[in-house]
Amino acid sequence: MKNWQSQAHVKWECLYHVVIVPKYRRKVFYGQRRKKIGEILRQLCRQKEVELVEGNAMPDHVHMVLSIPPKYSVAMTLGYLKGKSAIRVHRELMGTKGTLFGRKFWSRGYCVSTVGLDEQRIRAYVREQEHLDKQLEQGEFDLTT
Repeated sequence: MKNWQSQAHVKWECLYHVVIVPKYRRKVFYGQRRKKIGEILRQLCRQKEVELVEGNAMPDHVHMVLSIPPKYSVAMTLGYLKGKSAIRVHRELMGTKGTLFGRKFWSRGYCVSTVGLDEQRIRAYVREQEHLDKQLEQGEFDLTT
């Protein structure tokens, strides 16, 4: 049986596979910056009672499996995560001071899909994304079939 979570009047399991991309799809996730952005996203998820089940940062995008309580919409949660993390990235990693008007880090959109019965498969995909991308770059897969 699945691990259902509960609140006062509801039992739930709401898992979403989310992909977010930095502005202009710049390759900005590497080394210490990659770790720091991961820490920022984990802290923001904890603040909103959102569980970051699985996550992986590629050089130009971030995959996450999020467990979002039903009291929050996906759009509100991602708006919060992207907005607050952009502010913290500018202040902590880029050394920006003063107002942050007009400065962006993430692109406007995001990709989201619900995770149903294939949760283990989706989590493995997120975990192994970097390995799969390297295989595709080296031409180890035949995509024509």
